[in-house]
Amino acid sequence: MAQTGRRDAPELPDFSLLKRLARDQLIYLLEQLPGKKDLFIDADLMSPLDRIANVTTLKQHEVDKLYKVEFKPIVSTSDQLCFLIRPRIQTVKWIADLVNVNKAAGRFRRYKIIFTPQKFYACETVLEEQGVYGDITSDEWAFYLLPLDDDIISLELPEFFRDNFLEGDQRWVTTAGSALHLVHSLYGPFSKVYGIGRCAKVHMVLHLLQMVYESWREQVEDGEQKARQPEIGNVFLIDRDVDFVTPLCSQVVYEGLVDDIFRIKCSCVEFGPEVTSSDKSIKVMLNSQDKVFNEIRNEHFSNVFGFLSQKARNLQTAYDKRQGMDIKQMKAFVADELKGLKQEHRLLTLHIGASECIMKKKTKQDFQELLKTEHSLLEGFELRECISFIEEHINRQISMTDSLRLLCLLSLTENGLLPKDYRSLKAQYLQSYGIEHLLTFANLKQIGLLVEQQPGETLTVMESKVGKLVNDKTAGKLTDAFSSLAKKSHFRALSKRLVLIPKSGEEYDLRVPRDMAYIFSGAYIPLSCKLIEQVLERDGWTGLEEVTRMLNGHEFAVTGGTNGTEARLKTDPQRIIIVMFLGGCTYSEISALRFLGREKGYKFIVLTTAITNSARLLEALLYNHA
Repeated sequence: MAQTGRRDAPELPDFSLLKRLARDQLIYLLEQLPGKKDLFIDADLMSPLDRIANVTTLKQHEVDKLYKVEFKPIVSTSDQLCFLIRPRIQTVKWIADLVNVNKAAGRFRRYKIIFTPQKFYACETVLEEQGVYGDITSDEWAFYLLPLDDDIISLELPEFFRDNFLEGDQRWVTTAGSALHLVHSLYGPFSKVYGIGRCAKVHMVLHLLQMVYESWREQVEDGEQKARQPEIGNVFLIDRDVDFVTPLCSQVVYEGLVDDIFRIKCSCVEFGPEVTSSDKSIKVMLNSQDKVFNEIRNEHFSNVFGFLSQKARNLQTAYDKRQGMDIKQMKAFVADELKGLKQEHRLLTLHIGASECIMKKKTKQDFQELLKTEHSLLEGFELRECISFIEEHINRQISMTDSLRLLCLLSLTENGLLPKDYRSLKAQYLQSYGIEHLLTFANLKQIGLLVEQQPGETLTVMESKVGKLVNDKTAGKLTDAFSSLAKKSHFRALSKRLVLIPKSGEEYDLRVPRDMAYIFSGAYIPLSCKLIEQVLERDGWTGLEEVTRMLNGHEFAVTGGTNGTEARLKTDPQRIIIVMFLGGCTYSEISALRFLGREKGYKFIVLTTAITNSARLLEALLYNHA
């Protein structure tokens, strides 16, 4: 199983402070509207808010009733209305309409909008245009970071991916910069910051400016006061578009499968009757506090049933200890062990039910064929057979997103589709799922996920020659221009250079994995995680120039607040590394980083704009995405 490795990994910082800060600020903002009030909450803020301040906490601070924002007339009778929302124009227009309706009816109410994580100028402009700016008070709740587990922190901004990478809207980059700066101010200073990707580089510049200013201010205020001891060593920033292949692969670790099938929200999952074997659904927190889940979350699914069977036997043995106990021993057993055993039994039953449900859906012939096709695409074998499988998948209408996922994987691994294949597959997809998906194909092409090979493929050759021959700013601009004209995948070359595909002739034992490829059944090491491993081994990008060129550059390495000697020493903080994914990361990548940490003696903290998977990533690019 994947739990072996070095035992000297450092302890992680306590991130519960982030929750306390967010809760205290929210309570302060609610108290700015004294008296009883009704609170309207954006739908996608419901789950994060529940992790920060539950209903009881809100009631203690004079919140009378809670409503979900639903863009329809409200039923609230309160004279004070508070709106906790994302800074979206649609929501602000709805609030403005509501205020105007009340004004027309002669109804006087007090209104307060709390924008989170920040307030945008465009929202205030809408209030002004609608003539309600003076009727509403507004504030910012700087709720940047939600700790989902000991080693996972999320900004809970799924829209970051579409807004930044498709629309080119960089408004959330400032939010991400503020989030990293908050971590820096509480747990830093960081020794080194590495990164790759256009967004990561912009983000780093913002963070550096804030960091330099803070450092200067502290020196002015404190003089020669001794610097604070850091709790985190290095930071690695990576754009999602650096590696699109990994999130498009089928997840086969337990946590990833649970997310794919049941959709985990803020580390919470709802198991339906098919799992609970009753007529009720149960919400379960999936984190390290769940002892059963914690031991199987990173395991390849083929190992899970063996573990659960052994766990059930151990539990039965613990229960059987009651036989032959005297009254004193039974009393001690009930007081010390019985409650824990019952809780473990409940969780074990749920995870067995979830595993059975996954088995029914994922061990069918169709899924096995799907995995085989994915592995062939990654290895570059039997392409004609793969295309035939994709055509059959589309024509049988098995799954709209899975068909799209396979098309994107084919394009990414082959550096685009041949024109005749592109036209044929596109036509078949549109016939099966609707002509409206022309817009979906346009989005996929724009972002570089599904492209047609052009006759002028010499573009990338020319770009590489220019990059090697000329090394000044003009060449940089020229390379950027070529990059924007045609986003190339270069997956085959990257795969060979970084050895992402293990040798197919060797037997891969999933019970005792030897590398991060186990998360994809030994077929592929995630590019994102391999880059992190290589940069940490080399202490920078030296020797990876060819790799970064194929990834369109934008790599950087910056020394932070600690001195060089301290950074070189492998102290506990230096072995704690934040990996920040801009655009989302998958549970499979988190599992791979945990494995790498165990092998190398590091502890990785994943800081992401949102948890994603292939379905979420592609849904964000569909023609009708809200």
